[in-house]
Amino acid sequence: MRIEHVKLTPVAIPDKPLLNCKGVHQPYALRTVIEIFCDDGTVGLGESYGSIKALQGLRDTAPTLIGLDPFHINELKQRVLKALPNGGGINAKTAVADHKVTDVVFSAFEVPCLDIQGKAVGRPLVDLLGGPARQRVSFGAYLFFKFAGHFGEEPDDWGEVMSPDTMVEQARRFVSEHGFRSLKLKGGVLEPDLEIETMLKLREAFPHHPLRIDPNGGWTVETAIYIAKKLEGVLEYLEDPVIGMDAMAEVAAATSIPLATNMIVLEFDQIAAAVRKKAVKIVLSDHHYWGGLRASTHLAQLCDAFDLGVSMHSNSHLGITLAAMTHVAAATPNLTYDCDTHYPWTGVDVIEGELFRFKHGSLAVPDKPGLGVSLNQEKLAGFAALYEKAGVSERNDTAYMQQFDPGYERRVPRW
Repeated sequence: MRIEHVKLTPVAIPDKPLLNCKGVHQPYALRTVIEIFCDDGTVGLGESYGSIKALQGLRDTAPTLIGLDPFHINELKQRVLKALPNGGGINAKTAVADHKVTDVVFSAFEVPCLDIQGKAVGRPLVDLLGGPARQRVSFGAYLFFKFAGHFGEEPDDWGEVMSPDTMVEQARRFVSEHGFRSLKLKGGVLEPDLEIETMLKLREAFPHHPLRIDPNGGWTVETAIYIAKKLEGVLEYLEDPVIGMDAMAEVAAATSIPLATNMIVLEFDQIAAAVRKKAVKIVLSDHHYWGGLRASTHLAQLCDAFDLGVSMHSNSHLGITLAAMTHVAAATPNLTYDCDTHYPWTGVDVIEGELFRFKHGSLAVPDKPGLGVSLNQEKLAGFAALYEKAGVSERNDTAYMQQFDPGYERRVPRW
């Protein structure tokens, strides 16, 4: 069995005007759907970022994979490194954190190779990662302050959420529709006292749901400590309140709330410094930039050795990514926190059949060979056409925010 052809399809998927400390989500999120065709007819699926730097890295690497045995993952890594000798980050200038293009591209191709391996041996992908530590994977509600609708458009079905009370109503809908048993708020949007009030009202409305808030480094150290003191005993964890390892360590020393990160520990060689400085207690994994599914299980083992918790990060994504997340989460014994997911915000997919449906906030691990999902070519073509029509090649939350507020400036920290 050898790789015969690689097909990359950039797609645009509808997104909601969700707010963060850098601005607001544009009408479309960008993804790349990957199909790897083998000479025996087996096809492996993957999904990755759709930003121009990531897409170019995928395009530069894809031709070099022809002839590769999809079981030879070590050789895959070497071919990626050779194809992308300059490495470098993938994120736009408006992003707060960056990721190595080689890690992103390797991960993007590792997933379809593992999908192929699972199909070849007739086993679900989780079995290639050591087997399931759990049969269902729990996810949490991802709450966002948001505008009523996109610029110049009518309100969407979620409406405006710009106050503590409307955020509680958003949470009620997530819990009612999906059964989520934990709640995470994207913070750094409203002034600190309003976000404190929001978390306290969520605690009142959901007394038994673990609560988290993530301002993406949108607070100063002083603001972060002030908020942490107000929310002692309320939060399960506080995610990336500030930018930088030393700043995180300063906040961590001032609160008993565990600090989590997907912004200051992005690579393996950053773990030691985080432990030495006592900057974080929980690392959020994400196979897209940690170097794949197997690297994510390796990250969890290191976290276990250093007495760090493990959670899972998310960005706007489709069902191929959700399937991969579910397999790797199921194969990670010490991933004890509910995983993040944007999937309920997406509302569309490229996979065959119905959308994934959460039951009591969790998903069963797919039991078909490989990832356990297949591609709907008609849906894929539709979102590929939308990509061409949208004419967007990079995410820029700040520029889009300026359409709503011409005087808006990107400031991190903002508060």
